[in-house]
Amino acid sequence: MALVTLGNSEFDRDTAVTRRAPGVYDAHLSAGWTIIQAVNGGYLLALMGRALGDALPHPDPLSVTAHYLTASVPGPAVIRTEVVRTGRTMSTGTATLVQFADDGSEVERLRVLASYGDLGALPDDVRTTAKPPAIPPYEHCLGTDSAPGERPAIPGSTAIADRLAIRLDPATAGWAVGAPSGRGEMRAWFGLADGREPDPLSLLLTVDALPPTAFEMGLSGWVPTVELTTHIRRRPAPGPLRVAITTRNMAGGFLEEDAEVWDSEDRLVAQSRQLARVLLAE
Repeated sequence: MALVTLGNSEFDRDTAVTRRAPGVYDAHLSAGWTIIQAVNGGYLLALMGRALGDALPHPDPLSVTAHYLTASVPGPAVIRTEVVRTGRTMSTGTATLVQFADDGSEVERLRVLASYGDLGALPDDVRTTAKPPAIPPYEHCLGTDSAPGERPAIPGSTAIADRLAIRLDPATAGWAVGAPSGRGEMRAWFGLADGREPDPLSLLLTVDALPPTAFEMGLSGWVPTVELTTHIRRRPAPGPLRVAITTRNMAGGFLEEDAEVWDSEDRLVAQSRQLARVLLAE
């Protein structure tokens, strides 16, 4: 068996997988990355990305699409990967994550299709109309990590909040003080609480780590991800990230969230779109 991890931060330890056999990995879903009782979808995506990064010959995720089939719970899991195609500059693979019911039967939690490449080998030419989100300075935002005397911390009891350094733009944090704006927007500074610098793998977590836009639309309840596609555009520079998420349409109990992630050098490093269900609180 071989342990697959790249660092010693909490994120690296909790996304570590152990290669049991070619293409088969044992994992443990940490309770530290839960929202209420379910494991966060971005953390799961990073865990799958870790396994695929070991199974495929190219180092970096470029495009990762996940379908979330059932809610994952803390505890042991098995990831099975398959190499679909290997080329000179890109490789493609699939991965499934399963857990086990009380009777020992397998329960599939999510299924992923991903393309990997080498972000460091991409050309530097950039032609874009995209602009970084306008967010107030870090210390003027509402945070999970606010110190005494600063703005009040974001409310909530989910375990994942202790592992993230999120500072929400006050213009998108009305829900936290009982006054949502009604707009489907969420903007924030983002980092990991233990100071680990961002990399392509952690960007898979970043796109799904902010509070849901449904909160700022005046809705409350669980917003589970149905499908999430993430594009990693380049390796992020050290320093805090800025994340902007928007929802334009909620209908039939579903909404989309479009996310952009910008690094400390004003470069667009990740984009995503997810479809999520809106399960309103009773």
